[in-house]
Amino acid sequence: MTAALTVPLAIVSPVRNEAKYVRFTLEAMLAQTVQPQEWLFVDDGSTDDTKAIIEAYAERHPWIRVISRENRGFRQLGSGVVAAFDFGCAHLRSSDYQYIAKLDGDMSFPPRYIEVMLHRLDNDSRLAAVSGKVFRPVNNGYVEEFIIDEMVAGQFKLYKREAFERIGGFTRTILWDGIDMHRCRMKGYTTLSFHDAEARLIHHRLMGSSDQNVYRGRVRLGRGIWFMGYHPLYAVASGLFRMHERPYLIGGLIIVGSYFYAALRREPRFDDPEFIRELQRWQLRQLRDLPIRFLKRDARDERQVRNLD
Repeated sequence: MTAALTVPLAIVSPVRNEAKYVRFTLEAMLAQTVQPQEWLFVDDGSTDDTKAIIEAYAERHPWIRVISRENRGFRQLGSGVVAAFDFGCAHLRSSDYQYIAKLDGDMSFPPRYIEVMLHRLDNDSRLAAVSGKVFRPVNNGYVEEFIIDEMVAGQFKLYKREAFERIGGFTRTILWDGIDMHRCRMKGYTTLSFHDAEARLIHHRLMGSSDQNVYRGRVRLGRGIWFMGYHPLYAVASGLFRMHERPYLIGGLIIVGSYFYAALRREPRFDDPEFIRELQRWQLRQLRDLPIRFLKRDARDERQVRNLD
């Protein structure tokens, strides 16, 4: 077997109680044709065997490490994940990395995933961050967790270091993984997720279900898009689109209802008026161009249960 090429990439993985899935992620990384110079797990208060599992792999692979943060007693989405990621970045041993990635501990991906991602980044000077598309195992097939092509999957965000530092990193807020995309755009960068048979991300947990249940996740998303600054029309369109995902119909209604509930309560919004103005201008352009985008949609984008083999 040919040895993997080591590249100037640092990966930080915030994890909490991922004993059920983290081996998938570890084995996927070990199978990569291109591997990071450093992979640091931040155990964010796990009460299961997550840390012990990672330590067993780290004993055999010195470029893998795990450190711990104090157990706050609960899973804190959004700000908690980014705080753990920032904690990890501050404890990286390497300082000469050219790429930085945040990777969840419940993912798997094909052997050439990182190789394909870096090839895209290196061949486009304006491209700041990339990912493949995300799929979830269901019965004997897979369902795509839809994200627009301009958005990079939050489960595995791979950035050029220079671009990541220019946008100021991730915000310690809910929907940090959408805010960064628009900050990139405001700085003149592009971001991309794309379909490629060798770059599929397999997510072993239903998106938005890690905090108690998927219904709570949809409430959190609705209030989150209010916080982020969504235009009301785009919020409604987003909710309508999400109706075709589990939980069918009700999930989209929860998103829209939670958005307007937050609006009526005048809950806080992201503290950057320029960002919100630019975000809403972009969203209105997207709605205007929606019929054209729909007609041009490639058959590969159909998000139904499928066999990926």
